[in-house]
Amino acid sequence: MNRHIFMSGHSLAVARWQEAIPHALIVESGRGLGIGPNDVVWLSAELPDWRTRIVDLVTQNGCCVVVLSLQPDQNEAIAALELGARGYAHALATPTLLREIAAVVKHGGLWVGEDLIGRLLGALQARLPAVRNDALAGLSQRELEVAHAVASGMSNKEAARVLGVTERTIKAHLGAIFEKLGVRDRLQLALRVGASKLEQSTRVPA
Repeated sequence: MNRHIFMSGHSLAVARWQEAIPHALIVESGRGLGIGPNDVVWLSAELPDWRTRIVDLVTQNGCCVVVLSLQPDQNEAIAALELGARGYAHALATPTLLREIAAVVKHGGLWVGEDLIGRLLGALQARLPAVRNDALAGLSQRELEVAHAVASGMSNKEAARVLGVTERTIKAHLGAIFEKLGVRDRLQLALRVGASKLEQSTRVPA
């Protein structure tokens, strides 16, 4: 992706956005920028027409959109993703986190933040994709434990503490889990694990 463009009607977080991505453009409107498929647009939810802008940016410009909100909300996150956004995060996220979000969406993943994954999973239960009975069968016991911990909304640090391992070990297990399950991010993992649980709970005994 070539450019990072922050569209915002306020300047509260501009300093940390510029620290995260020094060459980013900070604008209120994208008119005249020639936004295209290789660009990432970070869109402020404080703009009154942010929902319409998502649709236009995704359908007309073909770019990747990440919505930034000063007051993150589950319903707002779901709305943003349903409209085509690839990410949703706090507008005052740290520069380090913003760079991590950029890396995830660049590789085709979704980002909503660890604190919203559990709540989003519950809200999206009715739309979980169908999975095979053995969807998680290829994971080792430890990988299963890590997958369930992360899918429940735990951060890497929390999962490491609960499972009695290091954060580096959790990251290594997640890499293997993502590859085995064919998922690209924590939200997709949560959906895959949640769908597996749902399938098991509704299975009629033979």
